[in-house]
Amino acid sequence: MVPIALVNEALFYNSFESNIFFKCIHDEGVYIGYYPHIGSGDENADRGNWNSKKEYLLSMIGYAVGLGNVWRFPYLTYKHGGGAFLIPYVIMLSVAGLPLFFMESSLGQFCSQGPINVWKAVPIFQGVGITMMLVSTFVSIYYNVIIAYSIYYLFASFQEPLPWSDCSNWSDMNCNITARGSLMAVNTSMIADGNQSCLEEFLASVPLQSPSERYWDVVALQRTSSMDETGPVVWHLALCLLLGWILIAAALFKGIKSSGKVVYFTATFPYAVLLILLIRGVTLEGARNGIEYYIGSQSNLTKLSEAEVWKDAATQIFFSLSIAWGGLTALASYNKFHNNCYKDSIIVCITNCSTSIFAGFAIFSILGHMAHVYGKPVSEVAQAGFGLAFIAYPDALSKLPISPLWSILFFFMLITLGLDSQFAGIEVITTCLQDAYPKVLKAKRGLITVLICIVLFLLGLPCVTGAGIYWVNLIDTFCAGWILLVAGLLEVFGLSCIYGGNRFIKDIEMMIGTKHALFWIWWRACWFFITPVVLLVILGWSLYTFTAPTYGSVEYPQWGIALGWCMTVFCLVWIPIVAVWKLVKASGNPWQRLKSVCSPTKDWGPYLECHRNERYGQAGMNDANVYVISNKNTTNTMQ
Repeated sequence: MVPIALVNEALFYNSFESNIFFKCIHDEGVYIGYYPHIGSGDENADRGNWNSKKEYLLSMIGYAVGLGNVWRFPYLTYKHGGGAFLIPYVIMLSVAGLPLFFMESSLGQFCSQGPINVWKAVPIFQGVGITMMLVSTFVSIYYNVIIAYSIYYLFASFQEPLPWSDCSNWSDMNCNITARGSLMAVNTSMIADGNQSCLEEFLASVPLQSPSERYWDVVALQRTSSMDETGPVVWHLALCLLLGWILIAAALFKGIKSSGKVVYFTATFPYAVLLILLIRGVTLEGARNGIEYYIGSQSNLTKLSEAEVWKDAATQIFFSLSIAWGGLTALASYNKFHNNCYKDSIIVCITNCSTSIFAGFAIFSILGHMAHVYGKPVSEVAQAGFGLAFIAYPDALSKLPISPLWSILFFFMLITLGLDSQFAGIEVITTCLQDAYPKVLKAKRGLITVLICIVLFLLGLPCVTGAGIYWVNLIDTFCAGWILLVAGLLEVFGLSCIYGGNRFIKDIEMMIGTKHALFWIWWRACWFFITPVVLLVILGWSLYTFTAPTYGSVEYPQWGIALGWCMTVFCLVWIPIVAVWKLVKASGNPWQRLKSVCSPTKDWGPYLECHRNERYGQAGMNDANVYVISNKNTTNTMQ
């Protein structure tokens, strides 16, 4: 904790590669209070900074590398031609993923503000920031439910044998140890009338499920037949959900100061587990067949001619890097001003994509063994999403010697992958609130974090009822889908075309130093043309191919679909509402009003006065605490 003092003077004297000189000094005689989220060596003593570059990078990697890297990317690669899928994947990383990632992280670092306040650059688009915060809120509700599933399976793994390895006392007539979802049990009733010479038959088909499928439906979820049938709260999942929120609240109680320590474990542990699973997997019989299906000799280059392959590659890159969620901006806002955000973006994006490819080998080597055990082709056991994480892979692990050990490692890995992403999601909410009410909330950050976790826990309770999985799937479809494409498209358009791409480049150079004009050619091409076109095509294709969500063969009721669209509208409606509100508040004729709300506000620019230089001059902020800075480490120590 650090005593906060008002700035007495700002002198500049220290050299930086762009020949700009800064040094910020403050008088420690005036004390305001103690804030656990601010350290004694922080450059920004008003908001705080990361303790080190490592903590920031690990937090960003943990945020970007999530469950989708493990349970979605490997399946997409197998589905879309194996190794051939890497071609559109890398191209989409270059033209859409990396440019937007660099843009968001640079924007947050430049002004040291969260996803709402960064739009002081283009006030008419401030609703985009609200949309990002709302999406992060909705996603945080159901994402922690997935963590709760993983926690439950982790506890269930401390048994020998694993409970889903066979049809034991929890099972019913629909459980069959040889079933993989393709067989049907036919019940025939013979109804004979005493005076009739023929029998009337009717067939009731009941799908046979493997033990892991049946355990997921009957024991873990206690799933009802449809969304119309809510059912009671599944208390073991509710308790696991509570435990998940307690872990998150504890990790974020001191903001980035505490979460930055936690990520040393949560961001690195998944790599250790994936490596262990890969080593174990490749030693199993049938592993080679799984890897061949994933990315081997069966790669199909003709798949590249299909539009869906390119759409899925772009979508996976966009969502895997957590673009347009607000988290990248929020985490980067705690960087020191001269941190090299360009180098960080390259490191995080490459690490994220490499992790996806690496995870595929660990997943498909064991799925190949599972296919060998069942005597089926890999295509019949490969699944994505919940089917992979909680049915197919646990089933495969149950066939290994010392199966509880492998199961514990796998679900512990899923928990750590989920927690990292949740840390950033909650950080988006707390950062937005703190930026909106800095004087009131600065000293109450821990309390605000706990209250947010309590509220989101209560909102998540419908997701742990008998119909909970339907709610999770519904929110995922309507809140974590093409809303983000809209937000990303408006973001790149607002900064490149309205704020000005060249102006934004000069802002970045204030942080990382002046670069040669050739350095910016690719980024200008992406920000001004390539990236917006790619996002527009993906958005149009997504809307054109949209179909009502289902969970397996279960269709959603009309009221459920309508509720999903209401969530979508609720997230997006703030964009036009805020735009109209800004126009109404502005003064002058219609053209003057439009020009005013498309121009940066007077207080836009670097947060600290010592970083504003002649381009931004004196800040016009009303909050005196804006000028609160530390007397140490004000120069660039995070490059």
